Amino acid sequence: MMTVVGITGASGTIYGVRLLERLPGRKAVIISSDAAKIARIELGMSKRSIEARADVRYGNDDMHSPLASGSVRFDSMVIAPCSTSTMSKIACGIADNLITRVAAVALKERRKLVLLIRETPLSSIHLSNMERLSLAGATIMPASPAFYPMPKDVDDMVNFMVGRVLDELGIDNDLYMRWSGAADKTTGNRGSRRTHR
Repeated sequence: MMTVVGITGASGTIYGVRLLERLPGRKAVIISSDAAKIARIELGMSKRSIEARADVRYGNDDMHSPLASGSVRFDSMVIAPCSTSTMSKIACGIADNLITRVAAVALKERRKLVLLIRETPLSSIHLSNMERLSLAGATIMPASPAFYPMPKDVDDMVNFMVGRVLDELGIDNDLYMRWSGAADKTTGNRGSRRTHR
């Protein structure tokens, strides 16, 4: 199993980092130059320290990477976080760097492509591009953490979104408490409380 993780220049680089930490199997990572800058600001992490969490790493300008060819097998690609600029390029068939090229390969080869979008509010252009990508086979996942698991901190909210991405890839995980039913009418609590961290 090979999963490609792209990390682009949107706020939320922690999503890509956490995903690399929790993905099973072989992992490749591509980090854009803007993502590297944001990682330093938001996490105090260097590009190299993030790349160390993957088995293979490629520069975003490396258009000679094996991943740029449809003849090279990988199972899925997740872009987390995915900037709306990157999303829009993919929707329009623009493959001007390795992240957008690998996304184009995933679409044309009918491989799993998940875009964890980090932007709000969304313009009509964004929404139109999301529709185009969805029709082309991509999974669009706005980074919208839920509150029914009673998150205690930001880490819990990150785990929720990363857990949902893993769900989308068909990978079992226990990163978040799953919905267990309607609100308890006597206590007002929803289902069972979290059982793990």
